[in-house]
Amino acid sequence: MIDRVLRVLPLSIRNLLESLSPVERSRLEEIRVRKDRPLEVITTEKSRFVTPEGRLTRDPREAYRPSGEDCRKMLNLISNHSLYALEEELRRGYVTIEGGHRIGLSGKVVVEGGRVRHLRDITGFNVRIARQIPGVAGGLIPYLFQGGRVENVLIVSPPQCGKTTLLRDLARIVSTGDKGLSPLKVGIVDERSELAGCVQGIPQHDVGPRTDVLDGCPKAEGMMMMIRSMSPDILVVDEIGRREDGEAVYEAVHAGVHVFTTAHGRTLEEVCRRPTISALARDGVFGRYVLLSRRRGPGTVEGVFDRSFRRVERLEMVRSPC
Repeated sequence: MIDRVLRVLPLSIRNLLESLSPVERSRLEEIRVRKDRPLEVITTEKSRFVTPEGRLTRDPREAYRPSGEDCRKMLNLISNHSLYALEEELRRGYVTIEGGHRIGLSGKVVVEGGRVRHLRDITGFNVRIARQIPGVAGGLIPYLFQGGRVENVLIVSPPQCGKTTLLRDLARIVSTGDKGLSPLKVGIVDERSELAGCVQGIPQHDVGPRTDVLDGCPKAEGMMMMIRSMSPDILVVDEIGRREDGEAVYEAVHAGVHVFTTAHGRTLEEVCRRPTISALARDGVFGRYVLLSRRRGPGTVEGVFDRSFRRVERLEMVRSPC
């Protein structure tokens, strides 16, 4: 998995990361390359800097500092020496590479007519290492499918707590089928190319045999396209929040299509302060809320709640956040 990431790093940085122990490399979540600033890595447990000797340190003064030449070489490796081929990705600010790994980009933004048209003078890269964990969502299936009924699901989680990994595995399980669960048609609208990790339209992650993917498509528009063209049983989208996202969710459920989605938030109360989520919650659109944290590592399930915000496992009453 990490080998595909190392291929897009300049040799100077690649050698430093290869000097880390196998255990340290296996725990990498992000690699942050910034011109003339400390080389940083984020692991499942901590943030550290990488020294010129290939060691991890807390002190940024001891870190290797990628040069402008390092950044130029990295951009050439990412684009296969053709920036023109990445025109759309540069406008969006990220590139998805083989294996479903995503590289965020920062630099000088070119704006025309009030819209971002291009990104140039790129001096910052955030390599987010994608990991698929088959079966991680298996324990949730009994709570989401009961008595032949499919619940609409909202996964609530702070950043880097595993919500995308969990959502991806739910799509795989539903599309494949499970014990007592007949397989269903799944439509993924993957605006940021993270769920399926498509490269040239081909999913790099296992999202199931009955799954169709719209890659790089805005969520609201993509959900309507999926309903019209692919007749999914379940729509899967990541990180809703805008007004048009909420309207598309309403359209989907009123058309008889179930929705599995996510939203950023540390608590149900926090996420329900957002107008779009609050309206959906008040109308009882979501039959299940899954709350995640990193308390016992990424993907810790703090609770599964019903549309009345009761804890499903013990039917323990909690205060309604909306």
